[in-house]
Amino acid sequence: MTTIDQFQRPLQDLRISVTDRCNFRCTYCMPAEIYGEAYQFLPHAQVLTFEEITRIARISADLGVRKFRLTGGEPLVRQEVDKLVAMLSGIPTVQDIAMTTNGFLLGKYAQKLADAGMSRVTVSLDSLDNNVFRRMNGGRADVAPVLDGIRAAEQAGLLPIKINAVVQKDVNDHTILDMARFCKDNGYTLRFIEFMDVGTRNGWALDQVVPAEKIIAMIDAVLPLERLEPDYFGEVAYRYRYRDGGGEIGVIASVTKPFCGTCTRLRLSPEGQIYTCLFARKGTSLRDPMRAGATDDQIAEILRGVWVKRTDRYSEIRTEETARERKIEMYYIGG
Repeated sequence: MTTIDQFQRPLQDLRISVTDRCNFRCTYCMPAEIYGEAYQFLPHAQVLTFEEITRIARISADLGVRKFRLTGGEPLVRQEVDKLVAMLSGIPTVQDIAMTTNGFLLGKYAQKLADAGMSRVTVSLDSLDNNVFRRMNGGRADVAPVLDGIRAAEQAGLLPIKINAVVQKDVNDHTILDMARFCKDNGYTLRFIEFMDVGTRNGWALDQVVPAEKIIAMIDAVLPLERLEPDYFGEVAYRYRYRDGGGEIGVIASVTKPFCGTCTRLRLSPEGQIYTCLFARKGTSLRDPMRAGATDDQIAEILRGVWVKRTDRYSEIRTEETARERKIEMYYIGG
């Protein structure tokens, strides 16, 4: 079954935020001055169980979803998350199970994830410069354990490995070429991401955004590139390959070149709210009707009803004013 929204966008991807907790305090997501030791995260009883998540995933698969991505927060701080992966991999129509992680715990869990049925991982790594990396993650970790995690994922066969790097002007933009060379030399697929106005607590300002075109121009001047066509409908990255055949690179330009028109993603929050946009203001609860005894058909009808009425295209109509409006936070719903 294919479920289509008001702009003829099919429902194909479910991004599952398994926890709102994280072991980093990245400045563009969970700045430490706000998310300190006293910050109150969701109580355990409010968070979806693995069985509830799997039920929603299975119902969404009946509506057309073929790809699942586990996010957070940091998904690997959720205990025994590999068991959830095994449960999701038992859904017959699933084609791809991926995870976005900061990589700090990946060395410990990579093989378990692969054994459970995970297809691949994306690791967030904003710089190879340790001082810059620590500045951006709130001083929570050095870069070395993340690199160890990437190597562990490679050895476990969680391929292809993608590396995400959020770029902020005058913070880590001077390390762009180092990141490009590192990923090119090691066969990793690098994705630079424009600094986004997700939520309202990361101090976003348009003058801190390094445009995707500038990022590509910086790399192309040293490592010549050529544009690639999209692999599939809904691909969010503008892709390029190195002219010497040494792999590819991409940019996610949600600020300067929005891709709302091909967005196929539904997001599930840790406590069972569904959102049709990363920049949404409110969601629709699936947990409450599930815990009240709703049938699969009733849950499916809620899911279908939310998607078919969907008209959001935040990035295409973004203004300085709307960027400051209250929205869900990235740590809560995943990137």
